[in-house]
Amino acid sequence: MTITHDTAAAPHEAATPGQIQFGVFFQGVNFSTIWHWPESGDHVAFESFRRVVQTAERGVFAAFFLGEGLRLREHLGHLHDLDVVGRPDAQTQLAALAAVTSRIGLAATQSTTFNDPADLAYRLASLSHLSGGRAAWNIVTTHNAWTGENFRRGGFVADADRYRNADAFVTAVKAIWRAAETEGGLPLQVRNEFFDLDVERALPLVPGGRPVLIQAGDSSEGRDFAAKHADLVFTGATQYERAVEFGADIDRRAVARGRRSGSVLPFPGVTIVIGDSDAEAHEKLHEIRRAQVTEQTALAYLEQFWGTDLSAYDPDGPLPDIDPVQQTSSVTRGSAFQNAKAKQLADEWRAESADRGLSIRDFVIEHAARGNDLTGFVGSAQTVADHLQRYAERRVVAGFNITPYLSPTGLDDIVNRLVPELQSRGVYPSEYAGASLREHLGLDPELP
Repeated sequence: MTITHDTAAAPHEAATPGQIQFGVFFQGVNFSTIWHWPESGDHVAFESFRRVVQTAERGVFAAFFLGEGLRLREHLGHLHDLDVVGRPDAQTQLAALAAVTSRIGLAATQSTTFNDPADLAYRLASLSHLSGGRAAWNIVTTHNAWTGENFRRGGFVADADRYRNADAFVTAVKAIWRAAETEGGLPLQVRNEFFDLDVERALPLVPGGRPVLIQAGDSSEGRDFAAKHADLVFTGATQYERAVEFGADIDRRAVARGRRSGSVLPFPGVTIVIGDSDAEAHEKLHEIRRAQVTEQTALAYLEQFWGTDLSAYDPDGPLPDIDPVQQTSSVTRGSAFQNAKAKQLADEWRAESADRGLSIRDFVIEHAARGNDLTGFVGSAQTVADHLQRYAERRVVAGFNITPYLSPTGLDDIVNRLVPELQSRGVYPSEYAGASLREHLGLDPELP
């Protein structure tokens, strides 16, 4: 086994071209993390986070990405208690994890709607100091009103304004970081459409530059935002051809904004399932998906779209014969299920499930998996490595952000079996390229 990582202070060469890297995404609110298996750990206990991040660092993962929700989810007017929900504050948790790690990056999901630029700039700079330059900010643009009710000022940012608000926010944070590095840079005035700030407090940054900026943007607006501000961009474009298109489009947009080609690194999100054989891995995937979508979860999933209680229906029976509520309701239903379109789509789903003999639960398992193409990411370590080597050699992506289906042991097979196989082929780093996250990712230290 060749897994190693350097612990010396001196940086090495940046990751070799033609290699890929891994990140781990520890989700904040989701039903994909299996919480009811006996081997599932406590999703609030520090030990679960410590085990995941140290396993990832042993596997030379670039970063540990911590998702965060700002309010517990609700379902039909009640708290939704079927998913993994709520966990300690992201930056507090990452500060603690910085003390038990030495190289892996630590990324906090933070909203541009329900934070303040000066305060967040200071807290992210603090995390950068505590971690020795390993801090990152996963930028999200929360824009719904029900989250806003959880905050003193209430309200929300309209969907049409969320990226303009985020642009003003990130621009302000960057200006604050630059001012902290410039003699006489403070106090700093920030005046724009969304903010009116007189900033009197800032921390100088650690050697190696500002925290890494991450954004998830598959929409055109999101891609433009990533091209302007991000160092890493998350995407659902995992399948090879889609990944090629996405990477080329992001690069074109970044160059059009005056950035150098290759300055924004695509990191598609993916689940990887490893078995002793391809057949065993696919059997494991089937078991995982049925554990993720329990009978209760399947009904609750459809209730989001039907807009009414479906508890009287058998999860192993056909889709509901009643029509969905036809009105504008919770955004969780999605625009396709609003008003008259609700019955049309429900009819299409019922026809599909009847034609294919799918029960409610089977249909939800398939529907939830759509868009998450795992072709090539499920199999023996050798099979998955064959697939990933193609991405690495043709430089389609910088890496993959892995969502484990189980915590805290969901990375074990990947680190113990897949990583050594990739290292033996020369397409995955055997050590960290430097002390800071920017060094390991091969990013410029400057402050754009």
